[in-house]
Amino acid sequence: MGSLSIWHWIVVIAVVLLLFGRGKISDLMGDVAQGIKAFKKGMQDDEKTAEKQEPVKSIDHNSASSTAERSDVGSKAV
Repeated sequence: MGSLSIWHWIVVIAVVLLLFGRGKISDLMGDVAQGIKAFKKGMQDDEKTAEKQEPVKSIDHNSASSTAERSDVGSKAV
């Protein structure tokens, strides 16, 4: 009595089909398939963006003004 026989499964499937109908189940499965396709596409897009590396940008600064401002940093002994 612990396991379900084939007749139990047939009755369960028949009740599910009567409650939800064939159209609703096929629509639900189509939505699931679209979700899986969108997920796979998103994963591929992430891999493509990870492969692209942007060039390293350097910041140009005026070294004369920065040395004038920081001239006393190394002169103090601790």
